[in-house]
Amino acid sequence: MKRRSLLLASLATPALAQPAWPSRPVTVVVPFAAGSSSDIIARATAQQMSATLGRPFVVENRPGATGELGARGVIRAAPDGHTLMHGPISVWAINVALRPNLGYDPVRELTRITQTVRTPNILVVNPRLVPATDLPSLIEWMKRPGNAVSYPSSGVGSSDHLTGEMFKLATGTEMTHIPYTGGGPAMTSIIAGDTQVSFQNLGAVSGHILEGRLRAILSTAESRSPILPAIPTAAEAGLRDFVVYSWQGYGAPANMDAALLREVHAAITAALRAPAVAQRMTDLGFDIVASSPDEFAAFQVAEIERWRRVVRAGNIRAE
Repeated sequence: MKRRSLLLASLATPALAQPAWPSRPVTVVVPFAAGSSSDIIARATAQQMSATLGRPFVVENRPGATGELGARGVIRAAPDGHTLMHGPISVWAINVALRPNLGYDPVRELTRITQTVRTPNILVVNPRLVPATDLPSLIEWMKRPGNAVSYPSSGVGSSDHLTGEMFKLATGTEMTHIPYTGGGPAMTSIIAGDTQVSFQNLGAVSGHILEGRLRAILSTAESRSPILPAIPTAAEAGLRDFVVYSWQGYGAPANMDAALLREVHAAITAALRAPAVAQRMTDLGFDIVASSPDEFAAFQVAEIERWRRVVRAGNIRAE
């Protein structure tokens, strides 16, 4: 009888239950340098989660190989919710499409938690060099004999790079891609007149547009931005099927427990919707998405296929 009682007691205890999360400091890996948009969003949400949950959330920058180094480190961690990753579209989708020998698989080897934010790209020109004020006049100018057009990007495989390649395919224009090591140098390039045309994130160019250093031609968003309401969408400008967003997402090592995933997802999305964080995202030109894990996973797969088609059509290779 005593042995039976002990057995029943052991079965009744929650020895195998998931421990409370977080039970220790949480590391949020950002696979890019400090100051990047991924880093800014990670720090804002980490600070909010620390305040709400009472545990440290420490952002750790692990840049290298267009995000591959950081992603591989996260994949090797335990799926216990104490190692998370916040990264951009390149880590989640474009790397897969662009690099056939990629050293990680973000579909099989990472738990997709939530797409955090998105922002459209704005097609801008240097007004001192480019007389065009709308899409038809820009295409006409680009196709004039003798015009050598170049566009900067924040790096090979970035959203601004591949959006430029999409534009070439959609309009039959030619531009030379000039990759830089980040959005800052790319912006410096077009403002200085070293390049003439570029697709850049809304938040990065809005101030330059308002102050006249750059001229906006169109936005790749579904609808006009309240920050720059005068800028037409690509569809309004005459370019159909050209909705493009640069987006970010939170993930973790694969095989995270379903109950734990729900808990981590709830904490991240609550942090995104906290008034101070939400306002900061708006100020930076981001729309909050806060999708479910299933929605994020389906969206990621669709994005991989979309960019794979662009890479193949444009015969684009990682440099």
